[in-house]
Amino acid sequence: MKPLPPRPESDFKTTWRELMDQALNRAMAAGNAGESPVGAVLVSKQGRVLARAANACIIRNDPTAHAEILCLRQAAEALGNYRLPDTVLVVTLEPCLMCVGALIQARVSGVVFGARDQKAGALVSNLDGLALPFANHRMWAVEGVMAEECAALLKRFFLARRK
Repeated sequence: MKPLPPRPESDFKTTWRELMDQALNRAMAAGNAGESPVGAVLVSKQGRVLARAANACIIRNDPTAHAEILCLRQAAEALGNYRLPDTVLVVTLEPCLMCVGALIQARVSGVVFGARDQKAGALVSNLDGLALPFANHRMWAVEGVMAEECAALLKRFFLARRK
């Protein structure tokens, strides 16, 4: 299987920026609900949205209810398959180790993310999650799509919580 290129294909009806905007809307909703403001959108290689989600760990009392995991669950249910090849996850924050593992297991082709996560990011910040020697799947990543907006949302949320 040929991996997807790290950019929208010519038959995409939308751009990474437009998809990140959808993820940011989910992240804002999560923040308004008291969750860490992280949102994600999973799309097919043609750009069809398969799932949208936001962090829901507190609401669900579930430490695995990260936006990325919830997107994978929704898409797997909708498609009737736990493997999601030829898909791309667009997420506001660099995925953590748990989410990188789930993306590998689901065989997601690529990840487009906004802000780096210096504390827990496992794609580029603290671990090269794209080149784990033991992983049986490789994906690509594009970072920095609307990074300032994604980081600002997180900063505002955590500053408000500290007050």
